[in-house]
Amino acid sequence: MLKIWSQSWNSSHAPAVLDLTKPAEMTITDDIKDDYQYEEVSADDDFSLHEEDEDLAKALQTIQDQAEDAKIMDFLSVLTSEKLISDTPQAMDDFFCNFLVRLGMSRTLDCFQTEWYELVERGVLRVGDAGLVPDVYTRNEQLETENLSLKKDLESYRHSVNKIEEALLKMEKERDFHRMNHKRVVQERNRLVCDLKRLKEHYASYEPMLKQLSEKYQNSLTQKMLTSLERDKAMGQVIGLQAALESLESGYTKKICETKGHDCTRNEGFEGPTQKALREARQQKFFVVASSPCDSDEEAEKKLDKKDLKDSEFPDDREGTPSFEHAKEHTEPLKSGQYQLSSILKVHDFAVTCLALHPRKNIVLTGGDDRLWKTWGFPDGNILLTGEGHTDWLSGCCFRPSGTQLVTSSGDTTVRLWDLSRRGCILTLRGHSRAVRGCSWHSCGDFVASASADGTSKVWDVNSERCRYTLRGHKGSVNSIEFLPFSSTVVTSSADKTLSLWDVRTGVRVYTFQGHVHSCNHATFNRKGDSIASCDTSGVLKLWDMRRLLPVLSLDAGPHPANQVAFHRSGDLVAVASSEGSVKVLSVAVGQLSVLRGPGVEVRCVRFHSQDSLLSAGADGRVCLWTWAP
Repeated sequence: MLKIWSQSWNSSHAPAVLDLTKPAEMTITDDIKDDYQYEEVSADDDFSLHEEDEDLAKALQTIQDQAEDAKIMDFLSVLTSEKLISDTPQAMDDFFCNFLVRLGMSRTLDCFQTEWYELVERGVLRVGDAGLVPDVYTRNEQLETENLSLKKDLESYRHSVNKIEEALLKMEKERDFHRMNHKRVVQERNRLVCDLKRLKEHYASYEPMLKQLSEKYQNSLTQKMLTSLERDKAMGQVIGLQAALESLESGYTKKICETKGHDCTRNEGFEGPTQKALREARQQKFFVVASSPCDSDEEAEKKLDKKDLKDSEFPDDREGTPSFEHAKEHTEPLKSGQYQLSSILKVHDFAVTCLALHPRKNIVLTGGDDRLWKTWGFPDGNILLTGEGHTDWLSGCCFRPSGTQLVTSSGDTTVRLWDLSRRGCILTLRGHSRAVRGCSWHSCGDFVASASADGTSKVWDVNSERCRYTLRGHKGSVNSIEFLPFSSTVVTSSADKTLSLWDVRTGVRVYTFQGHVHSCNHATFNRKGDSIASCDTSGVLKLWDMRRLLPVLSLDAGPHPANQVAFHRSGDLVAVASSEGSVKVLSVAVGQLSVLRGPGVEVRCVRFHSQDSLLSAGADGRVCLWTWAP
């Protein structure tokens, strides 16, 4: 009979040997959670099934008995395998060998093994006589090993604690330092807040007076501009009458300067500034009553010795423009339709930043971030000329009204004049302290205007090669400048959110347009000169009336920045170059905005080429040609 009893077991004792011939005692440890109640099983029972007297109940009972026996055998195998190696007694010779190896006593180990195995071989010593190492020694050895490991861990933890303590002290010092700085900053902030409140109260007391003075100043400037225009008109009439009088008296006819197209031709006989001043002095003898006698011709010449004899004279503003009478066919309103993309030309390796049209030929001028300007034929795109000389990106370009020269502005703070026949730079104008953002050529071809990021604009005399006036007044970067056609008035747009009108003959700001809430990127006149279009960094487009000096239309084409704006020749359409990768065209009559989508890159500049063509250039160095499709 195989019997198994459950009895308490002490884990500190050595495991007992299981004898299957005798009734054995088995202990179920606490780790094995099995509540099964074992029953006595007779070894003489027959587990085989007899087919002749088999019934269902007996078969079921037999299957249950076999399952119970399988569970018992599995339990015995698991119990045997779960015994720890440390609980197995160790032989005495293995214990000594391991002890000597751990201490590094190799010679003693060799002597011990030699003598031990010699005695065993001779039969003097039997392995069973040596016995096993008591559990207490094995346990002490394990505890010693754990103690050494714990000492190492303790030393490592102590070292880490010292480092953490040092870091904590350092952080506490930094905390105290930052806390002190924080208190100081709070005190300074409170003091600044008090100062700001006091300054606001002080400013509020002066604000009504400043507003009143500003209105008076603007009114006086407007009145001065109107007075100047009337004076110039009257002086023109006086000069004409005086010339007729002198021609009747002297018997010859004096030739008068005629204006044809975009050119301003001069008299055949050269009349310098000194001769002109003397002639005007003689004319004033008949029309001006003075308290003292007039100076003689020699004295007048002495007074004018310091003036540059090469300086050009600013033309008088005339009532109307002759070119408009001969260009009615170019200002006819467009028929209903829309622009469609017809071709894309690759002209630069980097972004195209400026775009200009030749006044007489189908030639387009472009400048880019590659520091080059190029002229190419329209619409085939064949490169004609390439100019190299600037040391930074080009920001603006413009043809001379005669079409023989061009001017470029750059981020290298210079303005350069180029002669197309010589194919090179003929003049470099220096004077700005920061990047030049734009340039424009006067209708007569003698003056060039430039706008700079240093907050100033300059009017350059091409003949005397010097700066005639520096226009100061903007509080931020001046982003664009443009002459009013056939006039001595320029418009500037600035990062201070304003537009300004300037009289270049005196260098005085005539009027300031206020209404944009973001930095103004560009402003331009229409061909009639009675409207101004401007755009800002939030994509807002505004139209201003030059006669009433008031905004007539404001359209939000954002939220992306609007980089440049251009009028159609008829004045009925306004094109806007947008950073969202499109060109937006506004129909002024109906206030409708249409979007032209091309390659999808940022559009930097836009120009109307002809009555039914539109050019746009972007950050990918390509120029898109749009044609009007009714």
